[in-house]
Amino acid sequence: MSGPSPAVFLDRDGTIIRDTHYINDPEKVELLPEVLEALRRLKAAGFRIVVITNQSGFARGLVTPAQYEAVQARMIELAGPDTIDATYMCPDFGPRRKPSPEMILEAARDLVLDPVRSYMIGDKASDILCGKNAGAKTIFIRTGHALDTPCEPDFIAANMAEAAEWILTEQR
Repeated sequence: MSGPSPAVFLDRDGTIIRDTHYINDPEKVELLPEVLEALRRLKAAGFRIVVITNQSGFARGLVTPAQYEAVQARMIELAGPDTIDATYMCPDFGPRRKPSPEMILEAARDLVLDPVRSYMIGDKASDILCGKNAGAKTIFIRTGHALDTPCEPDFIAANMAEAAEWILTEQR
């Protein structure tokens, strides 16, 4: 394959897994409905799958590195070992935190991805603004928070199945 690959960048809590507010127990990790099939369809279509997640629970003292790693491992186990290509995480309130595009741009450099041919899916305005700031198309997914800040996503999806279908239709 020549040139950078397209990717689907995904928020974690409220988009891939149920948002339980500062999750620190791997036993509480639950993939949202239709996530597994949607991720498989996107991978089969040639997209790299990259998680882009703010985890302020670190800075708040609510999540330890070991707890984060255990939750991450459980999510990967549920999604399947070849589904998620990488995860980029911001543990604090610093300059990499969404809506900054920095985590997407890091992933693009590290994994040779093309943000302009990519999509960002998330359940918060900060996810949509992060994707827009990186030049990606954006999808707000209604599985987590309400869209309470103006951010004008390219598409609003009820769930991951609908988000994946829109992406795959866009590619035709």
